[in-house]
Amino acid sequence: MAMQLDLCSKSKTSMASLLSPLRFRHFLYTRPKLKPPYPLSSIPSSPASFKPLLKLRPRFPPYLHSCHCSSSPLADSDYKTQTLLLGRDDRAAVVNGSRPQPESASTIAAIVTSVGGPPGAVGIVRLSGPSAVAVVGRVFRPSKKKRKSKSSEPWRPTSHVIEYGVVLDPNGNVVDEVLAVPMLAPRSYTREDVVELQCHGTQVCLNRVLRACLEAGARLAEPGEFTLRAFLNGRLDLTQAENVDKLISAKSVAAADAALAAIQGGFASMVKSVRFQCIELLTEIEARLDFDDEMLPLDTNEVVNKIHSMSQDVESALETANYDQLLQSGLQIAILGRPNVGKSSLLNAWSKTERAIVTEIAGTTRDVVEASITVSGIPVTLLDTAGIRETTDIVEKIGVERSEAVAMGADVIIMAISALDGWSPEDSELLDRIQSNKKSTGSSTPMILVINKIDCVASDCLERVQKNVGSFNKHVLTSAITGQGIQDLEKAILDIVGLNKFPAGSRRWTVNQRQCEQLVRTKEALARLKSSIEEEIPFDFWTIDLREAAMALGQISGEDISEEVLTNIFSKFCIGK
Repeated sequence: MAMQLDLCSKSKTSMASLLSPLRFRHFLYTRPKLKPPYPLSSIPSSPASFKPLLKLRPRFPPYLHSCHCSSSPLADSDYKTQTLLLGRDDRAAVVNGSRPQPESASTIAAIVTSVGGPPGAVGIVRLSGPSAVAVVGRVFRPSKKKRKSKSSEPWRPTSHVIEYGVVLDPNGNVVDEVLAVPMLAPRSYTREDVVELQCHGTQVCLNRVLRACLEAGARLAEPGEFTLRAFLNGRLDLTQAENVDKLISAKSVAAADAALAAIQGGFASMVKSVRFQCIELLTEIEARLDFDDEMLPLDTNEVVNKIHSMSQDVESALETANYDQLLQSGLQIAILGRPNVGKSSLLNAWSKTERAIVTEIAGTTRDVVEASITVSGIPVTLLDTAGIRETTDIVEKIGVERSEAVAMGADVIIMAISALDGWSPEDSELLDRIQSNKKSTGSSTPMILVINKIDCVASDCLERVQKNVGSFNKHVLTSAITGQGIQDLEKAILDIVGLNKFPAGSRRWTVNQRQCEQLVRTKEALARLKSSIEEEIPFDFWTIDLREAAMALGQISGEDISEEVLTNIFSKFCIGK
């Protein structure tokens, strides 16, 4: 730990200082000077053919503190020298034997495999930056069988060809045997030169290899800096970068599938498509502000249909927000009931464990017992509580108070009753108590009635038990002994929380809170635009809402994003990703 702290203090660089020398191409779409006629159907359908129609100027340079916004357009050559975002061909170009690199770029290094737990067989130290190959060349020596040239010559690796050798410290001592995996730009995660050193997985070996790389000229990476560089270099857009972190921290198969779907571009393509349609329509309307008399009449029905289609896409994305929250945080389900109705037996049967002690003595459970399960890919925490009743036992009374507190904080409340006893006066008192607590706290937590122990009674006797189900969102018949009704209970939960729209294995991407806020902003802008068209408000007001929608979508994809937001997003990543 002392070694890690020393490395951090030795080369600590804030995320703000990392971003400050970098720059994006942010454009403000000003009124284009077009020659008529330009009907809506004639607007180009691809970004490449669409670009000449726009008069572009930089929106703001948030990453150069010495610069200020200017209304005068910058020449294209200025962008090539001041931006880290190069064209696809520029990234692969070789000038005088080396690829162009921004002057401010530094070479970073970090341990990218998990540390702190039991050691693995293999650990990885990753380097990325313009000097990654040179830094590794100072510490890495290929095996003698593979190396025929003199040791004084620099290491010249072939991209994506693994080499075996050793890592040396500054004194020439062997630190570890490693496999060096070079991935030269642009064919790498960051689109920079990347080298990974695969060494033995103990923390001692990893720290020694990392220290050797830092002493050879690299600096310790900031949290999320590898993915940040992938974003800045155009390898990922912001939605994909955010889902890299989701994939790493996924708690279930469904969460991993949703993150992978987004990384593969599902959400990004939708955002890009809607944003391009907004800009396309904005260009048409801006042109009509100057040349409306000389252009063909605007087909407002076609415009309304396009807005409706965009709104549907946005609404469809917003529907996944609740699913994303459940994937990340999961559900908490509290099982309540009077003593000895089978709450603990239900928890054991549902979780297929023996988490709770089960006896015939009423009041066996005195505290909250937790068990973790997965329902249709959603992580669920079951909370078995003490039987709620009036009692003079001090310990049991504390357990009852905790049960009520847990119920108010749960996402779903299950009230269990016994089919043997039917609906008793004690059950009525408990229901009134729960509803009173919900009313006092303003809670709207859904409730499910579980009629347990159905294996102990005849089916015709269950009708009288089901007469009091009106106060609940759902009711299910179960047997903790046979497992009957458990699947019905899970289906009822999925219906209540709205997950029946997302079948298991669908691999649908989801949106997080930040993206959801911008989608709501887009939805409201499109709604105002539609209202302006219906009320025949002048074109000038149309452009305001179209710009608002395009800017909100740009916030999602990262095409129009502030340094503060970027810092907040990537600071949540782990070091090494």
